[in-house]
Amino acid sequence: MKILVTGANGQLGRDLMGVITAGGDDAFGIDIDTVDITSREAVHDVFAGERPDAVINCAAFTAVDSCESNAETAMLVNGAAVRWVAEASDAIGAHLVHISTDYVFDGNKPTPYNEDDAPNPQSSYGASKLAGERAMSNDDAIVRISWVCGFHGANMVKTILKLGATMPELKFVDDQIGNPTFADDAALAIVHIATSGLGGTWHVTNQGVVSWYEFAREVLLTAGMDATKVKPISTSDLQPPRPAQRPANSVLHNGRMITEGIELLPDFREPLARLVRRLLAETGE
Repeated sequence: MKILVTGANGQLGRDLMGVITAGGDDAFGIDIDTVDITSREAVHDVFAGERPDAVINCAAFTAVDSCESNAETAMLVNGAAVRWVAEASDAIGAHLVHISTDYVFDGNKPTPYNEDDAPNPQSSYGASKLAGERAMSNDDAIVRISWVCGFHGANMVKTILKLGATMPELKFVDDQIGNPTFADDAALAIVHIATSGLGGTWHVTNQGVVSWYEFAREVLLTAGMDATKVKPISTSDLQPPRPAQRPANSVLHNGRMITEGIELLPDFREPLARLVRRLLAETGE
């Protein structure tokens, strides 16, 4: 199969390109430096020219706090541009898999979110991502992921390792919980959904629920650093306050994967150990 990946230079996109190629399929990637997905004409032109069998849409404005002060841009990239991708995919008969987020939920539910729970975003980022979801047809797939970490790009594992090596104390919130999800594991499941032509909404996360405070401790423990330097703090005590509201509960239940008999991603500690080893080897530590 020929699979087109938008946002191919990003954290998830790069792992998707590798998984597609390793599986023997043809990966074609585009990103902001080659195609402006906010241009309907540009999107239709490249899709019509390449004619992929499937499309995985990773392109997004993901700077959550910046979305608050740039709401129009967020809605353009995460909403309108997704509509162009959906249109262009439909025009050539390509199966579309769109990557979304836990931020479409308000975080107030006391139990994990199911795929069919009603969205209620509390931030510009979440609202724009929900607009993207609503541009999908019934045959398309929506894959929600959360707390994404990986080898490529900036993410919390890299940040925590850097802070752990340089700061006497780290403060992380203990009243936001979720499933840390690792890009290489998620990429395997996403490519399976794409190549199998599966539609509908999916929650694809690693197993294991932690707060950001607990996750920071796990990262330092995995790296052989002093985890006691991580101190808990409540979201309301963060200074300065974050512009975008975060869901207190970002835990996503992988119900659809269970129903379809697709192997769940492993506990997050497994890929965390793999990633930390790779990052430390890269820095020579």
